[in-house]
Amino acid sequence: MTQDPAYDATSGREGPEPTLFTRIIRGDIPSRMVWEDALAVAFLDAFPQTYGHTLVVPRDPIDRWTDLPPDVSAHLFDLARRIGAAQRDLFGCERAGLVVQGYSVPHCHIHVFPTWSPDDFDPAQAIAAPDPSRMDAAATALRDALRIP
Repeated sequence: MTQDPAYDATSGREGPEPTLFTRIIRGDIPSRMVWEDALAVAFLDAFPQTYGHTLVVPRDPIDRWTDLPPDVSAHLFDLARRIGAAQRDLFGCERAGLVVQGYSVPHCHIHVFPTWSPDDFDPAQAIAAPDPSRMDAAATALRDALRIP
């Protein structure tokens, strides 16, 4: 197994190369940002489980959620709760799903997405080629619901 150059296994923090999410946070890679503050950002997943699927990410590139400082952890999960509530209101879903698994990018992130059934949690069900106009509409709706200009 090759070591990801964006990850330092001894510290659980970003290594010599920035993570994909650090590059998104810096604006090096375009995203559909729905929230930004001093501790965290939230943007739509490029390959969503359902439309509105949002990633909540700390600005500090800490890999494992269990290594987050308590105040940052509390902030991220409160933001995830607020996004999930907005998703329920906006998309008419029964529930907002929440997943933290962290294997795809070595930078902590919380998946929050509208869900209508347990099948929505199956990674094989992810939307491989999402409709850009539906993604833009979801981002705009979430930004407006979260009161972000």
